[in-house]
Amino acid sequence: MPLLNNRTREISTKIVYYGPGFSGKTTNLQFIHNQLSPTTRGDLISMATQTDRTLSFDFLPLDIGSIKGWQVRFAMFTVPGQVEYNASRKLILNGVDAIVFVSDSDPARRIDNFESLENMALNLADFELSLDKMPWVMQHNKRDLSTAMTLEQMELDMNTLGVPSFESIATEGLGVFATLRAVSKLLMEELATFVA
Repeated sequence: MPLLNNRTREISTKIVYYGPGFSGKTTNLQFIHNQLSPTTRGDLISMATQTDRTLSFDFLPLDIGSIKGWQVRFAMFTVPGQVEYNASRKLILNGVDAIVFVSDSDPARRIDNFESLENMALNLADFELSLDKMPWVMQHNKRDLSTAMTLEQMELDMNTLGVPSFESIATEGLGVFATLRAVSKLLMEELATFVA
C-alpha cells in the first residue's frame, strides 16, 4: 500500500521484480540504476545470499511528474530466485504496489518460470493480494538465446491474465525501460484513484 507523507507531499510506492533465479531481475535493476542521473536515484544496495543476489534502490523519476500535487517515489526491489529463500521473497513482497515478473526464455527454465509465478501468487495471497487486482507486467528476458522459446509459447504458458508483456535482453538494456515505463504507468493510474 502506498505511503503518503503529507508534509513533503510525497507518495512512496514499492515495485518488486519477481521471477526464477538468474532470470535477469538483478540485471534489470542494475541497468536502470546505471542509466539514471544520481540526482534522481538513491544508492544501489545489494544483499547477497549464498546462491543469488537481491537488490534494492529508490529513485524519484523526473519524467513521471506528480499526481494532483503529490510527487511519486518508487522503491524498487528484486527477490531472490531460489526456492530456499521463500521467507525473504515474502518479506520483500510485503507492501508491494506493483510487480514486474521476469521470465527466462531458456527452454530448460520453463518449469522454473511456472513455479516462480505460482509461488508469487501464493505469497501475494498471504497478504490478501491477488494478481487480477494488482498493477503488474511480464518481461520475457534472454530473447537473444539461440534456443529461446517462442514468444507465443511463453505468452501461452505464462500470461494467462493477458497483462502487458515485453521482450527483453536485459544485459543489453533492450526492453528494460519499456517494461519499467509500463509498470510505472499502471501504478500511476492506480495512485490517481488512491489520492482522488
